Amino acid sequence: MSFSNTYETNILKWAFTADSVTRPTVWYVGLFTANPGETGGGATEITGNNYSRIAVTLSVSGDTASNTSAVEFPTATGSWGTVTHAAIFDHATAGSQIAYASLSASRAIDTGDVLRFPAGDIDVTLD
Repeated sequence: MSFSNTYETNILKWAFTADSVTRPTVWYVGLFTANPGETGGGATEITGNNYSRIAVTLSVSGDTASNTSAVEFPTATGSWGTVTHAAIFDHATAGSQIAYASLSASRAIDTGDVLRFPAGDIDVTLD
């Protein structure tokens, strides 16, 4: 995953200034039908049909943060379209996009489908 512009700035402030940086205490995964980009455009985030962002717990080992347990979205009650990207946010419905990435394989979500990321499948790295 790549960091959004907002969080790149926060990381640099934390590392190289004495500026105060507000840190989230809960993180959420959101889904997109197109690349949200570094600005976190959000216009392509899934809406409706029982979609909601899902809280995620991450652990850090070395230069990688990974989800500690499975992240399972609610059963779709209608088409969500083809999911191509995922992002991590600092709020369940609004807030700022922290990081984003394309899925290794896009997936069409229709009525009755459930999208699930197994533990360890969501990775954010610094190199």
